[in-house]
Amino acid sequence: MAAVTINDTTLRDGEQTAGVAFTADEKLRIAHALSEAGVPELEIGIPSMGPTEQEVIRAIVAQRLHARTMVWGRLCEADLACCAATGADLLNLSIPVSDIQIGHKLRRDRDWVLATIARLVPLARERGAEVCLGGEDSSRADPEFLFRVLEVAQAAGVRRFRFADTTGMLDPFATYERIAALRARSDLEIEMHAHDDLGLATANTLAAVRAGASHINTTVNGLGERAGNAALEEAVVGLASLYGIDSGVAPNRLQAISDLVAQASGRPVAANKSIVGSAVFTHEAGIHVDGLYKNPATYQSLDPALLGRHHAVVLGKHSGTSAVTRAYLELGAELDPELAERLLASVRDFAVRYKRPPAADELRALHLAACAHPPAGPLN
Repeated sequence: MAAVTINDTTLRDGEQTAGVAFTADEKLRIAHALSEAGVPELEIGIPSMGPTEQEVIRAIVAQRLHARTMVWGRLCEADLACCAATGADLLNLSIPVSDIQIGHKLRRDRDWVLATIARLVPLARERGAEVCLGGEDSSRADPEFLFRVLEVAQAAGVRRFRFADTTGMLDPFATYERIAALRARSDLEIEMHAHDDLGLATANTLAAVRAGASHINTTVNGLGERAGNAALEEAVVGLASLYGIDSGVAPNRLQAISDLVAQASGRPVAANKSIVGSAVFTHEAGIHVDGLYKNPATYQSLDPALLGRHHAVVLGKHSGTSAVTRAYLELGAELDPELAERLLASVRDFAVRYKRPPAADELRALHLAACAHPPAGPLN
């Protein structure tokens, strides 16, 4: 597997999440954060939305970030002109390539698609733009027609083809086969754009990398249409931990970026969200905690220090006496085995009753209650 370039589309497809709308300031802050973290390419908006969107896009382009900028448009003369006028480094010009979209959405045929690519891509190149051809609904396209699309696109001057699993219907095995087939037939850059309708966007993205994709689309926290896109944080850590591929993105910046986008989007991150969820390095179950204290690798394959985070242990229904003893030792109370067993029972009762782990002051209160009411001794 060769190097992979991440093209993050939080500011385009991420903002297309139903109900999400970033302010100009938020878009600028997110763009800066992503660029400073090492994300090499950013898809920053849709110029054809109008003057307000164009102004924000030009403001981001004017920042001259380390990241290259891309804008999205349909493969038509009006969108091409809007996109080229922004000064972005790359234009992603999208056209349907599946028969269902060509016939039912465009009311056209395959020949019209090929002719449009051959006619309009050179116009974009004449304006000095580098072009990525977006193959909308590539996953449902006829493979032989897709090969022809890439041939015509390359002849017209396209440098990259975006394979879009627009409806999120692929699995990793099919993704690998489709991307490998394109890689064998073309030396264009190939970019994977995965949707998460079946919960497979990141898996499909990694499968595409294994098959030879040179670029991948991501969004922070997996934002995007419907169920979202492949998550930036998952792709960065997955590439590094599974394949040894350094994407150039600093893992210890991911949490701050996740928090920034969660706030700007109004979409909070689930506690169990991989990589950036608040609970993904938190343990409760007794056997896990015991193993963790002996060697963190027993129950955690990912070192939280990579992400600037650390392990945490909470007490609850599934805790054991070793965790209770250690927790109270950190509070300055040393427990004998009998008291540890009694406090474990109290902790479990608390967790069931309140549906959360007890806080430090509540642990102290449980300790005081246990000490104030010791069990009755044996009768003589």
